[in-house]
Amino acid sequence: MPVCLRLTPVTALLAMLIASRACPAADAREEAIQPTNGVIELFDGTLDNFYTWMRDTEYEDPKEVFRVTDGMLHITGDGLGAIVTKEEYRDYHCVLEFRWGERTWGNRKDRTRDSGLLVHSIGADGGYGGTWMHSIEVQIIQGGCGDFILVAGNDEDGNALPMSLTCEVDRDRDGEVIWKKGGEKETFDLENRARINWYGRDPDWEDVLDFRGEDDVESPGMEWTRIDVFCDGGHIQTYVNGVLVNEGFDATPDYGKLQLQTELAELFVRRWELWPLGEGPKPAAAEQE
Repeated sequence: MPVCLRLTPVTALLAMLIASRACPAADAREEAIQPTNGVIELFDGTLDNFYTWMRDTEYEDPKEVFRVTDGMLHITGDGLGAIVTKEEYRDYHCVLEFRWGERTWGNRKDRTRDSGLLVHSIGADGGYGGTWMHSIEVQIIQGGCGDFILVAGNDEDGNALPMSLTCEVDRDRDGEVIWKKGGEKETFDLENRARINWYGRDPDWEDVLDFRGEDDVESPGMEWTRIDVFCDGGHIQTYVNGVLVNEGFDATPDYGKLQLQTELAELFVRRWELWPLGEGPKPAAAEQE
């Protein structure tokens, strides 16, 4: 015979607190915004949907590294940090169209132009090296557009956060990890960290300004490039100019804010949207002006 327990108001409250702490990640994920009723324009011609974080000045942006110029999101590149969505999101199709500017800065003045779209960002601002949030990076760098990088940060109390991503991979001649559809499945986490290169990354890639590999699919020079990132639970697919270049499964975290880096290279963005899964535009090459 089952035993019925009568809960006093105090014990009921304790039970609720225990239940709420049992699955904090699940609760937080459910609270994240899921696009369901048309497109969410993250960049709508203003910076109202974002805040900024800079390594040197935290929530202040005295140099106006992030600004709007001629109707575009303009990242001057003069510093390290990110523009960050105010809200957390889950289960979406992200469309980002960008092009490089002329300027590069500091110790990357003569290096490949570099940035990154960081999805599933949780934890403390600057939790990774004082610069970015704990996240999974879709790399935006000349020659490596579409690589995955695990950006391991901390929570607000300095505690490490869980992170993992499973990919089908191979190794190139130098032993670097490359995505290969149907390859051996390998899980990357805090103990087994590696950059998962997009499938066609040039094995002779060099960190020199305007490097371009033979098989690169991002647009050359200052032309527009389009990235489509599908985040469906723990499944991530990345397309560059309509080509599937990388894929991961069982991602942890699988929800969060989005960050767009400033990493000492000028960048312009004309489109940054989140669509409901299955309702967005088909991945395609960016149209040139």
